[in-house]
Amino acid sequence: MALAPEDAHSNRLVEELGIEYVPLPLDGKSIQLLGEARSFLALMNTLHRLTPLFVFNFTVKANIYSGLVCQLLRIPYANNVSGLGTAFIHDTWLFRRVRRVYGWANSGARRVFFQNREDYDLFVGHGLVRDTTTTVLPGSGMDTVRFAFLPLPEAIPFTFIMIARLLGDKGVREYVDAAERVKSDHPKTRFLLIGPQGASNLTSIGVEEVHRWQAEGVVDYLGEQADVRPFLAQSHVLVLPSYREGMPRTVLEAASMGRPAIVSDVPGCRHAVIAGETGWLCKVKSAKSLAERMNECLAMPFESLQEAGRAARRRIENEFDERIVIEAAMRCLRG
Repeated sequence: MALAPEDAHSNRLVEELGIEYVPLPLDGKSIQLLGEARSFLALMNTLHRLTPLFVFNFTVKANIYSGLVCQLLRIPYANNVSGLGTAFIHDTWLFRRVRRVYGWANSGARRVFFQNREDYDLFVGHGLVRDTTTTVLPGSGMDTVRFAFLPLPEAIPFTFIMIARLLGDKGVREYVDAAERVKSDHPKTRFLLIGPQGASNLTSIGVEEVHRWQAEGVVDYLGEQADVRPFLAQSHVLVLPSYREGMPRTVLEAASMGRPAIVSDVPGCRHAVIAGETGWLCKVKSAKSLAERMNECLAMPFESLQEAGRAARRRIENEFDERIVIEAAMRCLRG
């Protein structure tokens, strides 16, 4: 059974996976006290009615709200810190309070999962996990059969691709700015941008801004795609200049298909590549640094780029197989 906010993909849980789906009224970007209280009470009523034997929580709000509800209802649960999100990127009075409540929610968990060591160290340093058992996972795991290796396309144009929700915190604006810089010297280079607009987040990028990018012809915005594999297949390098991640799944998906990545030098992103071997690092919030890395890829011998892609695939096979994550979850259930 899956509980989550309703969106365009909710039906796929039922139709493709055969999972019973229950919609939840959670808004990721809302900070209004009355609305949040309603969300909390709705979640409490739902879990009280369902009486699950165990709950796995994902994302910041679900970890906090469901964690607290599970404590009140005496339901065993685990939290998964798949990324720290806005509450840790921006240091305001409100988000400092959110972090404190996060610690309360973690205190009753059977286990707290992390997707990189730096997030774990941050939680320990801030006292957000004390006596709770913790495990650092290799992201969410990767299906290496579904995301099968493919050789890099030899035909031009050279293609960069970014796959992310259209959020400021994902570095989307830096990607567009860097693309404009690179195109001034390499006008035939293609820059793909894939991801949903209107994401429930305080840093969501407006429709008008995206339309302006399209009109200027800097990037090819392809909207949200149910299957990103055909677009990764036609690309050479994935780009993710995010401000912070847990373990970015798009980087792992690209690596599984043999695509190296340029990522920002921040927690999560830098753990998703081996710098200089399976990808490259750029400075966070710096379109100039990102453009420099893109230009280096354009100047690189094709065989060197191919070897980076092959090394990325080997690392996925050795370190990020989804069976590692599944077994960790089963150990948690067994207690």
